[in-house]
Amino acid sequence: MTLELPDTQWRRVSPKYIVVDLIGTLVMAVIVVGGASIAPAVSGNTWLWFIPGALAVVFLITLAVTPRRVRSIGYQLRDDDLLFRRGILFQRFVSVPYGRMQLVDVNRGPLARAVGLSELKFVTAAAATGVTIPGLPEAEAEELRDRLVELAESRRAGL
Repeated sequence: MTLELPDTQWRRVSPKYIVVDLIGTLVMAVIVVGGASIAPAVSGNTWLWFIPGALAVVFLITLAVTPRRVRSIGYQLRDDDLLFRRGILFQRFVSVPYGRMQLVDVNRGPLARAVGLSELKFVTAAAATGVTIPGLPEAEAEELRDRLVELAESRRAGL
């Protein structure tokens, strides 16, 4: 049985977000692999170098998959809800009804802000349906926030 979605266009995050995610992953890799390298360097035990080596391989695979993973992030504004998707192998679809949105927040980290991107976060009463859409251009994030707040207020008024 196939689930049919309304004929709505998926909106994707900005391609600039690939750079932000790659740099963030690279910084984390340097910190984690550097920290894991301290024990083998201090102890002189050559077998312990397996740990930072394995971590480096994991981070290299993560860096290689990042562009495809970022391109898989998208959202749809439907009549009654916002549908969010992410993931390559394990895809996640979350539907957030407009009337259930309690908070719509725009966040900008230092790296994302440097390239003009923001992330939009929705908070609902159910913790499992909290959604964060990363990599939106600042103007689009502001406009989407305002539209979602307006939709949420109008839908809650009907409850």
